[in-house]
Amino acid sequence: MSNTVIEFNNVGKQYILGTIGTGTLSQDLNRWWANIRGKEDPFLKIGETNDRTQKGDSRFVWALRDINFKVEQGDVVGIVGKNGAGKSTLLKILSRVTSPTTGNIKIKGRIASLLEVGTGFHPEMTGRENIFMNGSIMGMTKAEIKSKFDEIVDFAGVAKYVDTPVKRYSSGMMVRLGFAIAAHLEPEILVVDEVLAVGDAEFQKKAIGKMQDVSKGQGRTVLFVSHNMAAVRSLCTRGIMLKNGMVDYIGTIPDTLDHYLKNDEGNQEEKIINNIKWKKDCLTIDIIKINGTEEASSTITSQQKFLDVHIAGQVTEDLIYDIMLIFRNKDGVPLATFADGHYYGNIQHMKKGDFSIDRHIQLPEILNKGILKVDLFFHHPMVEFQLKAPSCCTLDCEGFQTEFGKSCDQDVNGFIGLRKG
Repeated sequence: MSNTVIEFNNVGKQYILGTIGTGTLSQDLNRWWANIRGKEDPFLKIGETNDRTQKGDSRFVWALRDINFKVEQGDVVGIVGKNGAGKSTLLKILSRVTSPTTGNIKIKGRIASLLEVGTGFHPEMTGRENIFMNGSIMGMTKAEIKSKFDEIVDFAGVAKYVDTPVKRYSSGMMVRLGFAIAAHLEPEILVVDEVLAVGDAEFQKKAIGKMQDVSKGQGRTVLFVSHNMAAVRSLCTRGIMLKNGMVDYIGTIPDTLDHYLKNDEGNQEEKIINNIKWKKDCLTIDIIKINGTEEASSTITSQQKFLDVHIAGQVTEDLIYDIMLIFRNKDGVPLATFADGHYYGNIQHMKKGDFSIDRHIQLPEILNKGILKVDLFFHHPMVEFQLKAPSCCTLDCEGFQTEFGKSCDQDVNGFIGLRKG
C-alpha cells in the first residue's frame, strides 16, 4: 500500500495581469468554445515565466508551471524560494483556496492550513465560535472539538479574549489562535505558510516544537514555507526549491538549502563596493576592502587572528558615525557583530571632505570552519543609517580552535561582540 499522501501532477496556475477573466468577451468565448468541444484551452499555450525582475510583453503569466512531486506520510517538507517564486500559490492550491489552471493534485487525508493572518476566521465571530466553525469545516464533531478546546486556548494564550470577536485581535493573537486550531484538531496534513514570522519569539519556539511533535510523534505530514533557514533546517527532512514558478530542486533539506543559498548568492557582485544597497546622498564611496581585498569573496586562514576593514571616499557634510559589521552563517543567523560605537560608546566624527577609515578587528579565539556572510553598515547608533551593504562579502573560514574552555565575549543579545585589535 502506497504511503503517498500528496501528489502534484503537472500542476500550473496562470494569471492575467490587471484583469478579471481574460479581459475581453471574444477571448472568454474562445475559451468556452474550446472547453465545449473538449479541446485544450488556447490561452494555456501562451504566457510568460513568472520572473518578477523582468518586464514582460504578455499579460498572461504562469505563477506555477509543470509542478510534479510526491509527499509521503510523515514527511516534513520545507518549501523555499525567493519572494514571488510561487510558494504561497502552491499552498493555496493545495488548500483549495484557489484551483489550478492545469494538472491535478491527489490528496489522502484531512488538511489544516495556516496561510495568512486571519485566513479562515469570521471577524464578527468570537474566538470560541471560530474554533468550533473551523473544526466543523474540517469534519470534526462537536464532541471532538470540545475535547480539544481547552488545549487550543491554552496553547494560543488567548483565554482572556476567547469570547471577544476576532476582529479586535492583534495580528499576533490571530496567528496564535489560527496555528493552535490547525495543529490541535488532528489533521493528517498540516500546511503552514510564513505567518509564524508574525508571532513573538516564545510563540515561534512553541509552534516549531508542536510541528515537530505532530510530524515525529504522531506521524503526520507537514508542509512548511519560511524564509527562516535555521527553522527550516531544524524542522524539515525534505526540501523543495521553487524558482520563477517551477520546481528547481528536490532533495534532502541540507542539500536543498545549500542549493538555494548558492543560487541566492548569484546576485552578489564580484566587488564589495558594488554590493552597497543604499547610502545617503552626501556619501561617495571610492573603495571598500575587507580582509585585505576589494573582492566579495576571500578566505580567513587557520593562522589569522585579525580582520582588517578599509573604507575611503568623500562626504559633503559633517557626520557622526560608527562602522558596524554583522557576521552571519550561511542560513543567515547572526553569529557575531562588531560595533565599537554601539557597544562601547566609541562614536566617531567625520568632517566633510575626503575620509579614510581603518578597522583592525580581533577575531575570536575559537572559529569554526565554514562560510560567513558579512553585512556592512554606516550608522549613527539609535539615530540613522548612512550606508547599508547587507551580504556585501563572503568569508570562507578555514577554522581554528585554541584556548578551549576560555569564555567568549558574549553579551545579553546573544551575539559575540568583537573588539578592536
